[in-house]
Amino acid sequence: MKKLLAVVLALLLLFSLTACKEEIKTGEMNVYVLSGPTGIGAVNLRADAEAGKTANTYNFKMVEANDEIVAAINDGKADIAAVATNLASTIYNNSNKQVTVLAVNTLSVLSILTNGAELNSIADLKGKTIFAPGQGANPEYILRFVLKSNGIDPDKDVKINFVSDGSQLPAVWAKAENKDAVILAPQPVATNILNKYETAKTAFDMGDEWAKVSTDSSLMMGCVIVRNEYLEKNPGAVKTFLKEYEASIKKATEDIENTALLCETYGIIPKAALAKKAIPHCGLTFKTGKEMKDGLSGYLKVMYDANPKSIGLALPDDDFYYVEK
Repeated sequence: MKKLLAVVLALLLLFSLTACKEEIKTGEMNVYVLSGPTGIGAVNLRADAEAGKTANTYNFKMVEANDEIVAAINDGKADIAAVATNLASTIYNNSNKQVTVLAVNTLSVLSILTNGAELNSIADLKGKTIFAPGQGANPEYILRFVLKSNGIDPDKDVKINFVSDGSQLPAVWAKAENKDAVILAPQPVATNILNKYETAKTAFDMGDEWAKVSTDSSLMMGCVIVRNEYLEKNPGAVKTFLKEYEASIKKATEDIENTALLCETYGIIPKAALAKKAIPHCGLTFKTGKEMKDGLSGYLKVMYDANPKSIGLALPDDDFYYVEK
């Protein structure tokens, strides 16, 4: 009996130790999102969290500027954040590799609109004036890459007039109405212009044009990142987040009407009616692992070649990309 009791106690101790080592699958996390397309994928997750329907506990904060997210990451206030992919690389390089990109959530949100001009290919932009936001940022580098890849010199063959941000483009369009206008517009600005002006039409989707000229990259514009300190302490909770976040993005693409209402509720897009029409054109996606790494590393290489400062002066190492273990 003593020997049997000893065996039982030993087994109980073993099971106890195993249980202690078992990964905790849930946790509490602070999630920061920017207004605009990169934040759309999280609205259903936020609504579920507020209704107590999620495994993890989420504290969401919506911000208007990149600087707020950078500060929150550096101060340890943000555990996970939805940001532009080049900003993710910049944070990685400037913080001594303290963040990891978990998933790509947004592909192309840029399109070229015309006001009556007949354009059959990017080559037809030669000699045109293009109004565009994002000087010294992703929109400029994407435009330049696509133009160059189609044999157009951005500095000689076209004239690029930059505005400070996309919100100014509707006013630019109004002034250029009934003229040979060409505008590079992000979502939801592009949808707003198309709804307001009957003569406006989409000439090119920049994601499609990028795919035509690049075989080793994808136009991956938005992602979610995690602070490595949080990831190391809460690997199970991060895995759970990815599952719940993927479901949120899927719901956004399938239940556009309710997602649009949530976009207005949470300040992601000002009006639900606009969000409803824009969401199908916002490149919502969920890409992880090798597919994410291959496409994103190629995209960041294009950004680096255009201007190293745009991604933090260096291409990220392999540890920048999350690979689930």
